[in-house]
Amino acid sequence: MSSQPASPAPASRVDRVPPHSEEAEQAVLGSVLIDAARVLDICVESQLVGDSFYVPAHRVLYEMLLEMSSRGDVIDALTVSERLKVTGALERVGGSAAIYRLIDSTPTSAHAEYYIDIVRQKHLLRSVLSCVRDIESDCYHSTEAADHVLSFAEQTLLSISESRHGSMVPWEQAVKASFEQIEHVLSGAHTLSGVPTGFKNLDEIMLGLRNGEMIVLAARPSMGKTSLAMNIAENVALGRGGDHAQRPVGVFSLEMAREALVCRILCSHANVSMFKLAKGYVSTTNHAKLAQAASVLSKASICLDDTGGLDVMELRARARRMKKRFNVELIVVDYLQMLHASESAAQGRQQETATISMHLKAMAKELKVPVLVLSQLSRAPEQRDKTGRPKLSDLRDSGAIEQDADVVCLLRRPKLYPEDDEHEDVTLAIVDIAKHRNGPTGEARLNFEEEFTRFHDRTTGAERAPAAGPPVEEPVQEQMGMETP
Repeated sequence: MSSQPASPAPASRVDRVPPHSEEAEQAVLGSVLIDAARVLDICVESQLVGDSFYVPAHRVLYEMLLEMSSRGDVIDALTVSERLKVTGALERVGGSAAIYRLIDSTPTSAHAEYYIDIVRQKHLLRSVLSCVRDIESDCYHSTEAADHVLSFAEQTLLSISESRHGSMVPWEQAVKASFEQIEHVLSGAHTLSGVPTGFKNLDEIMLGLRNGEMIVLAARPSMGKTSLAMNIAENVALGRGGDHAQRPVGVFSLEMAREALVCRILCSHANVSMFKLAKGYVSTTNHAKLAQAASVLSKASICLDDTGGLDVMELRARARRMKKRFNVELIVVDYLQMLHASESAAQGRQQETATISMHLKAMAKELKVPVLVLSQLSRAPEQRDKTGRPKLSDLRDSGAIEQDADVVCLLRRPKLYPEDDEHEDVTLAIVDIAKHRNGPTGEARLNFEEEFTRFHDRTTGAERAPAAGPPVEEPVQEQMGMETP
C-alpha cells in the first residue's frame, strides 16, 4: 500500500504570533516624525498608548514621542535621535538609521488615521486574547463560584469596550447637544430632564430620574420605601408620568420573593388589602378589581429578578443582560445592604458597602439609565430625637453611599412618631430630597394608604388627597366562590 503523506500538524498555541501589523506601526511612527503636531493629536484621541505597539522598539520610540510632545519639544528625526541618545534608549530603537528608515518608508502622513486604526484594532485583539487567557486560568484554578467567575469575565471584557468608547467629545459638539436639549425644554414639549416618577410633588423637585444617576431612597424599616419604589416602577412601566410614555423597568428584589412582590403590586394597583387577601377572604367586587389589575399589569414591561444574596458584580452582569434584552430605562435595587462584594468582604462591612455603592454608580453610568437604590438608615434618627427626622449621615454602613449618590431621598412618616407635630396626620408621608447634585433640595409631601401600600400625590393644603383608582369596599367580606360565613 502506498503510504499517505502525513498532514501537517496544527500549529501549537504557543507558536501563534499575537495579532499585530509591523508595517502599520512603522507607518504611524513615520507619520508622527513627518507631521507630529497633527498626527500625535490623532493618536492621543484614538487612545493609542505604548502598549498599542507590539514591536518593542516601536513601543519605546512612541513613548519617547509622547514625552517630547508633552514637554513641548520640537519633533523631527534629529531631535528624537538626540533625545534617545541622552536617555540611553537609542540602541533599543535600532539607532538613528532606523528612525530615518521610518520616514523613508512612509510616503505621506495624509493617511495617518488609517494606519492608526489598524494599530488600534490589533491592540484591541491582543487585549481580548489576554483577557480570555486570564478567564481560562480562572476557570481552571479559581476557588470562587462559577457565577462569580462568569461575572468577572463579563466585567473584564466590558472594561475593554468601555475604554474603546471612552473617546473625548469635542467641546463644540457637547455645547450644541446641550443647547438642543434646552430648546426642547423651552418649547414645552418636554418639561422633565429625566424619567418621570408619576408623582408630581416629587418630579417638581427632582425633575424626573435622570440617566446615569444613582438615586438612593433611604428609610428606617417599615416606612414604605419598597412600596414607594414599586409604585414608581409601576408608574414608569404604565406611562403614568407627565409624558405618558411607557418604559421598560428592571427590578432586583433581594429581600422579597417574586410571588410576594407581584401580589403586593397587584393589590396596590387594585386598592385591595393584601392582608385580607392572604386570609382567603375577598369580596366579589374586589375579585373583579384584582382581575382588572392583573390584566393591566400583565401588559407592563417589568423585568423582575428575585435572586437573593447577589454579589454586586453578578448584579451588574444581570443588569447588563437586562438592558440588552429588554432595553430597560429604569433599574430598581431593593436593597443595597442585601448585596455583597466578595472583592472587599475581607476588609470589613464598611469597605464592602463602599465597593457596592461604587459599582452601582458605575452601573448607572455604564448602562446610561437611572438606578433607584433602596437603603436602610441606622438607628440614629430615633436616638437623636423623638421625631425621627433622618439626616444624610444616617445612611447605614458607609458614608460612600452619600458621596456616590446623585440624589438622596429620605422617607419618613410622622404618624409613627408621637412627638412629631404632624403625628395626627395618619396618611402623611414626607420624602426629604436631602441631596440633589443637579438641582434643589426640599420636601415632597405624599399620601400613603398603608392598607394598600399605595402612595399618592398630596394636594397642597389638604388634609388628605383623594385616593386614585376605584373606591374601596369595606363592608361584608365573603370567601371567593363560597357563601358568606
